[in-house]
Amino acid sequence: MPSVVGAVNINSNSGTVNFGDTLNISPKSASKTFSGSGGSNTGNVVNTINGANATNTFDPNLVDQPLVGNI
Repeated sequence: MPSVVGAVNINSNSGTVNFGDTLNISPKSASKTFSGSGGSNTGNVVNTINGANATNTFDPNLVDQPLVGNI
């Protein structure tokens, strides 16, 4: 169906940006990222005030995002 898209601001992109009609969107790859408190904030103006923190990187899962069947 047609849609109206308002103002768009893309600071950076390392993949595909879809606007308009789409039948199916499925991930073609998956990765895991660990970052500290406020490390993944995005935006034009970001102000983070953090104290001491630690990131727990222990992950017992073998598969978080199965990609079998995504073509």
